[in-house]
Amino acid sequence: LVERCCQQLTAEPLLAGVKLLLTAGPTREALDPVRYISNHSSGKMGFALAAAAAELGAAVTLVTGPVNLPTPVGVRRIDVESALQMHEAVMSRIGECDLFIGCAAVADYRPAQVASQKIKKTGDNDQMALSLVKNPDIIAAVGALSDKPFTVGFAAETVDVEQYALDKLRRKRLDMIAANDVSRAGQGFNADDNALTVFWQGGQAALPLADKLTLARHLVALIARHYRP
Repeated sequence: LVERCCQQLTAEPLLAGVKLLLTAGPTREALDPVRYISNHSSGKMGFALAAAAAELGAAVTLVTGPVNLPTPVGVRRIDVESALQMHEAVMSRIGECDLFIGCAAVADYRPAQVASQKIKKTGDNDQMALSLVKNPDIIAAVGALSDKPFTVGFAAETVDVEQYALDKLRRKRLDMIAANDVSRAGQGFNADDNALTVFWQGGQAALPLADKLTLARHLVALIARHYRP
C-alpha cells in the first residue's frame, strides 16, 4: 500500500511512457546438477532501481538472476539462472525498450562442460581443474547496437574505480555508468547501503552513502535528466 501511494503521489513522473529493461542479481553457472559458480550479488540495488523507476512512471521489465527478493510493485519480472539465459532474455526484448540499465553481476565465465551427474570427490585426488569459457558480455552487446537504447552500466570495482569505470564507459559505448567500490565495508554486495559515482561523457556526479532505495531514486532521477528519447 505504501509503495502504491508513493507511485501515485510522485510529483513529477519523469519517466512516464518510457519502457525500461533492467537486469539485476547474480547468475549461476552450473558445474553439475548440484554445484554452480556464482558471486555475492544480492540483487538489492537492481530491485531498488526497478522500484524507483516505476515510481517515476516507467514501464519496467526486470530480468533477474536467482535472488530472494519480492517483485517491486508494478514491475514485470523475468527470472533466469545463467548468463546465457540472461543474455537471451535481454537481447530478445532490447528492441522494445527506450532505456536499458545493466545492474546484474553477470558471471564472466562458465564451465566449458556441465556434468550430467554430480561430480564425486575421490580420496586420492586433492585437486580438481576446471575449464572455463567466457560468457557473452550483455552490456557490450547492447552498446554495440546501431539503434541502441539509452544505456546505463555498472562497474563494481576494488581498486582504481574511476579509471576502470571511464574505460568501460568508452569501450562499451555506454551513455552513463555508475561505479562503486565494493572493497569498502558496509556497502556494495549484500549490504543494505551503497554509494555511487556516476560518469557520463563530459560530467560526473557523486551519490553519497545511503540505503539502496534512496540511492536508486537519486540515480534514476539523474538518468531521467540525461535521457533523451
